[in-house]
Amino acid sequence: MCVLLYVFLGSLSVVTVCGNLLVIISIIYFKQLHVPTNYLILSLSVADLLVGVLVFPFSMAFTVTSCRYHPALFCKVRGSIDVTLSTASILSLCCISIDRYYAVCQPLTYRSKINDHVIGIMILVSWAISAIIGIGIMIASFNREKCGQSCLIDAVLSTTLACVFAFYMPVIIMLSIYLKIFIVAQRQANSIQNTTCLSTKSGATVSKMERKATKTLAIVMGVFLLCWTPFFFCLTFLSLSKARVSLPVFETLNWLSLANSMLNPFIYAFFYSWFRSAFRMIISGKIFQGDFSDSKLL
Repeated sequence: MCVLLYVFLGSLSVVTVCGNLLVIISIIYFKQLHVPTNYLILSLSVADLLVGVLVFPFSMAFTVTSCRYHPALFCKVRGSIDVTLSTASILSLCCISIDRYYAVCQPLTYRSKINDHVIGIMILVSWAISAIIGIGIMIASFNREKCGQSCLIDAVLSTTLACVFAFYMPVIIMLSIYLKIFIVAQRQANSIQNTTCLSTKSGATVSKMERKATKTLAIVMGVFLLCWTPFFFCLTFLSLSKARVSLPVFETLNWLSLANSMLNPFIYAFFYSWFRSAFRMIISGKIFQGDFSDSKLL
C-alpha cells in the first residue's frame, strides 16, 4: 500500500511539475506571450511548480509515514513551505481575476492601468504576503511548544488570520470580480445582438459566446472552490473548536487542495490556442532546432 501510494502521489507531482514547466518555458521563450496578463500566469506557474517540487515530496513523506517518524522541525518546515507556496498560488489567481476585470470591464483604460510596473508590484505583494503568512504559521507553532496552553489563543488567532488572508478574502474578491465580469460580458453580448438586426446567425453566435464565457468562469471558480474549500473549512473548524479530525481525512483534504496546482496549467493555459501551439513546439523539440521565439502562435 505504501508503494502504491508513493507511485500515485509521485505521479501527481510529475504531472504538476511538467504542466507548469511547459507554461513557464512558453511564456519566457515566445515573445508573443510577453504581455502583462501572462506574467501573472508565469507567477502562478512558478508557485505551482514549487508546490510540485517541494510541497509534494514533503507531503508524500508525511502522508505515508506521518510525523511520528520525523523530527518536529520537519513537520514545521513542511507546513511553512506548504502554506507559503499555496498562498502564493491562490493570490496569483486573485491577481489574474483583477487583470481580467480591467480587460473586460474597462478595456479603454486597461493598457494604461495594467502595465508591466503594476503587474510587478502585484506579484511582489502576493509573494510577500505569502511569505509573511508562512513564516508566521511556523513561528506560532514554535511558540506554542515553548509556552504550552498559554499560547493556545495565539495559535488559534494566527491560524484563523491565515485562513482569512490566504483563502476567504481572495475567494470573496474573485467571486465578486468574476460575477461582475460575467454581467458585463452578458450585457455586451446583448448590446451586440440588438445592433445586428437580430439575425439568426448572429443570435446563435452571441448565444455561443455567452455559453463559452459562462463555462469558462464556472470551470475557473468551480475547480478552485472544489479543491480548496473543504481544506480551509476543516482547518477553520479545527482552530475554532476542540474537535479532532482523523489524520487520513485531513491529509486527503490537503492533497485535494494541492491538486489545484496540478490543474491550474490545464485551466489557465490549455484553454488558449497560443499556449497549445507553444506546448506542441516545446514537446516536439522544435524550439531546439532553431530560433522560433518570434513565431506567430495561433
